Amino acid sequence: MPAGNRLGIASVAALVCALAPGVACADAIDGHWCAADGRVMTIEGPAILTPGGHQITGEYSRHAFSYVAPTGEQGAGATVAMILLNEETVRLDPGNGAAYEIWHRCDVIS
Repeated sequence: MPAGNRLGIASVAALVCALAPGVACADAIDGHWCAADGRVMTIEGPAILTPGGHQITGEYSRHAFSYVAPTGEQGAGATVAMILLNEETVRLDPGNGAAYEIWHRCDVIS
């Protein structure tokens, strides 16, 4: 994505944090995320391990992340966008016309 889009994602995240009632702005989107259906992903800065197991890079800001779904994954070619709602919750837009999804931080098993 061009640098302007990266700035757009960060700006939207900051605006949501500043203006949206009921949206808590957590520390960072980095970490392990789980969907209710068992899919998982990991975000570390601009790197993501996608639900389909691909290690790719995307557009990162502390409270938002987006990437183009790789070939072979659900919604391939669409831009997947996520915004951190609170420390434990991410809202994911699959970018292919499907409904938003809510993902939660995965439980740590030690």
